[in-house]
Amino acid sequence: MDRNHEVITAGPLLDEKGELVEPGWSRSLIKTYERSMIKAPKWRIKEWDYYIVMNDSFAGAFTISDDGYIGLQSVSLLEFGDEPWEHTETVLNAFPMGRIGLPASSSAGPTKYSDKRLKMRFDVGEGKRRIRCRFDRFCDGKPFECDITLRQPDMDSMVIATPWDKKHAFYYNQKINCMRASGYVKFDGKVYNFDPDTDFGTLDWGRGVWTYDNTWYWGSGNADIDGNSFGWNIGYGFGDTSAATENILFWNGKAHKLDDVEFHIPDNSYMDKWTFTSSDGRFEMEFEPVLDRAACLDYKVIVSDQHQVFGKMSGTAILDDGTEIKIKDVMCFAEKVHNKY
Repeated sequence: MDRNHEVITAGPLLDEKGELVEPGWSRSLIKTYERSMIKAPKWRIKEWDYYIVMNDSFAGAFTISDDGYIGLQSVSLLEFGDEPWEHTETVLNAFPMGRIGLPASSSAGPTKYSDKRLKMRFDVGEGKRRIRCRFDRFCDGKPFECDITLRQPDMDSMVIATPWDKKHAFYYNQKINCMRASGYVKFDGKVYNFDPDTDFGTLDWGRGVWTYDNTWYWGSGNADIDGNSFGWNIGYGFGDTSAATENILFWNGKAHKLDDVEFHIPDNSYMDKWTFTSSDGRFEMEFEPVLDRAACLDYKVIVSDQHQVFGKMSGTAILDDGTEIKIKDVMCFAEKVHNKY
């Protein structure tokens, strides 16, 4: 089944009833998101900016979010060496319901959060994005800080507008892959430097009204192949994706749309080898896990069971013109998340 309806007409994302005007995918934010057009209660609105910047050895991840009745501001540091290690520190806010003030577009800014312990800011403009953070008592009483620049030339992204079968529920999401990274992270006397020749950042920008109970799958990675930028975004499990999937390849800034991709996760352990298969035969991969960033929260009403697994991807992807892209041991991540919130 071909689920590749591309949205090419500009206009509002939602109609006067608060429903999606045109479900489907696009290469940029063609449709305009306006929080004031949402008809659902404020406590059901979810808005977030999530960046992950990584290479073969380490990664940093940064979240600023306003999820209605809870805000979640989070920083992760991960190492993939001989003894893989990660630490995630999170600040929770009760009932922000829009007060954090996330921008209505990924091209606007700043996105920022500040309290006595955490200061985090995402800026955008002039073909680049900048991530700055200072997190006191991040781990073992020691602070975390970073100043990272992501280069974003004129390039395609993956945008999807997805409805649910529940009134006023929708998901508007953009993934921007293949942004070459420079800058640093500092923690515990160590400096982690990013090299734009080999290292990349990805933005996950989300706005919408989600239903209460969802399980989703998401995977993303980037690589430099002989000076060419290559990336992928794969996923499913949220809403009604009959109009379009979010599965896509990127090659030197151009999008190559895929149909369905399936995650084959071992029953015994998330750390066993995964495989990925595709309905169109254009994404066939094996994934060797290195680190499972697992988190499980159960507050009865709010439940989150997350497995964001980092590891090495190998296999073949095929561009629109039939060109085969072969990769070997590209560090990336794939996840399965079950949330009730």
